[in-house]
Amino acid sequence: MTRLHRLALWASLVLLAAAIVLFLADRPQIAGPVSVIFFALASYGVRGNEKLRGISFSLLIFACVSFAMCWPAPLVSLGEFQLSVLIVPLLQIIMFGMGTAMSARDFVGVVTAPKAVLIGLGLQFTIMPFVGAGLAASFDFGPEVAAGIILIGAAPSGLASNVMAYIAKANLALSVTLTTVATLLAPFVTPFYMQWLAGQYIPIDTWGMMWSIIEITILPIVAGLVFNHFLHGKTGWLDRLMPKVSMAGIALILMIMTAGGRDNLLEIGLFLIVVALIHNVTGYLLGYWSCRALKLDERSCRTIAFEVGLQNAGLATGLAQTMGKMATVGLVPTVFGSLMNITGAALATWWRDRPPRDEVPASEPLPDLAVHSKKGTPSGA
Repeated sequence: MTRLHRLALWASLVLLAAAIVLFLADRPQIAGPVSVIFFALASYGVRGNEKLRGISFSLLIFACVSFAMCWPAPLVSLGEFQLSVLIVPLLQIIMFGMGTAMSARDFVGVVTAPKAVLIGLGLQFTIMPFVGAGLAASFDFGPEVAAGIILIGAAPSGLASNVMAYIAKANLALSVTLTTVATLLAPFVTPFYMQWLAGQYIPIDTWGMMWSIIEITILPIVAGLVFNHFLHGKTGWLDRLMPKVSMAGIALILMIMTAGGRDNLLEIGLFLIVVALIHNVTGYLLGYWSCRALKLDERSCRTIAFEVGLQNAGLATGLAQTMGKMATVGLVPTVFGSLMNITGAALATWWRDRPPRDEVPASEPLPDLAVHSKKGTPSGA
């Protein structure tokens, strides 16, 4: 760890203590900006430690979210232009980046490990929608927020699960396969669950949602696959640029989401954090122990735990935007997406230092959390 990294960490600890004191003293107007600087310095500082650098991107996301809470106006509109209209195009760019980092090899796992793939998909698309529906019914949220909880549960896994699987030294090939196949199934599965489980809260346009998912995810991924097939390696600058563009896109989406729903977030944010934590941890636990009960190997159990517990909050946000309900339905993926980055990184780091009992994996360098471990694609929101 360099001297600058150590200084950043010490300064961040001082700022964290100051922020806590200021919040307790009912001075949020000062505590907020202090928190922004704390998260930013901590994000930089942990990059100097091999075991901690995996949470660098998560801390950066919290810095962005804190910034949006403190200064929402510039992230809501610029003159007459509403920044929320950028969410879908940004998601399409991120999905295109995913496609450029994929090839037919990512689907090989469906053939070589069909049992693990089928179990992973089955658990993901049965556990989380019903957990979301149960939580929506158990807490006294408004109907649109309740629908948002079901939406995040019905979404496929996000790219962050691939990064967490790598950090945890789980089965990365299985993780990539599950994320890819789940994303391709999302146009059919997500609208079905929304109509079934969330239709009691808000009207659901099933066919419209199906097309929105195709437009946001499938078409850009296909375009990226075509690009990868014909031009991969011939445009090195683009291969290097896409992960950075996607990482910036994820941060900007979360900031726009947070700014747009700031007032509602201040009112019910604490309750949503509790629900998000229950939802997230339940996914990890049920995903892992179900796989253990079905006699999968330890690395696959860990992988599927991430695939079940980590949803594509970006896609849920895009759908909320197309529904015109960013400040309510879209509020849920804002909270869930931020929290999932922290819990996922923490669990991955825990497992990384505890080799699977049924094998001893080879030592691998720890990647940047913001970068797709296999091919350079950034983690998803």
